[in-house]
Amino acid sequence: MKKAITALAAVALTSAAFAELSANEIVTKANDAAYYAGNDGRAQVEMSITDKDGGTRTRKFTILRMDTDNGTQKFYVYFKEPADLYKQVFLVWKEVEEGKNDSRWMWLPALNLKREIAPGDKRTSFVGSDFVYEDVSGRSLGEDHHELIETTDTQYVIRNTPKKPDDVEFSYYTVRIDKDTFLPRKAEYFDKNGKLYRTVEATKVDTVQGFPTVTESVVKDLNTGGSTINRFTEVEYDIGLKESIFTERFLRRPPREVTK
Repeated sequence: MKKAITALAAVALTSAAFAELSANEIVTKANDAAYYAGNDGRAQVEMSITDKDGGTRTRKFTILRMDTDNGTQKFYVYFKEPADLYKQVFLVWKEVEEGKNDSRWMWLPALNLKREIAPGDKRTSFVGSDFVYEDVSGRSLGEDHHELIETTDTQYVIRNTPKKPDDVEFSYYTVRIDKDTFLPRKAEYFDKNGKLYRTVEATKVDTVQGFPTVTESVVKDLNTGGSTINRFTEVEYDIGLKESIFTERFLRRPPREVTK
């Protein structure tokens, strides 16, 4: 009987701990689960873009991610297909300090040009897909007010309202976050009139090296009828990436970590 009571007490304490989580604590855990698995990582990505008429286009790229000692993150995206994007590179230095903008660059080999992506352009299309630049590295938690609006048996639902509404195209977005893994499973974006116009959903999750990992995600533009699927394969964590990879030097000369 004592063991049974102890077990029940443990369940009660666990439930109480979940109930006591604030919205900010939940989104912090979700951000960690989505973007901070391991100290670094690599994945192969196949992107399929479908327009409203059913026409499809494909992009293939390798993505590297590294966490730095000062808490920032760096991302390196190297395109392999199609031919017109071959050797194109997208580089991100993601800041965690509130009020500090991320830095983003695109290397365009056909033009021998490095183009900086302005902060105001981070919500624009990523290489012609329904994903936006900000989707690649994630949105800074400090840019939104977070409110827990619903709790189910399996998920938290968070409403996120931008602190600078004039800087973005949405009025707010909601995110459904799994209680067991804290992975965000579905985001819904609402325009300035309160109409749902965009969804981003994790449609497949696998465990990689002990980390729950999104291996398929789908974004839908409800205004245009278009959609884009990202499929992640060969996912690896803690591979020992060097920070020097995430510099201007390697925009023009891709490292073997993405070309092999």
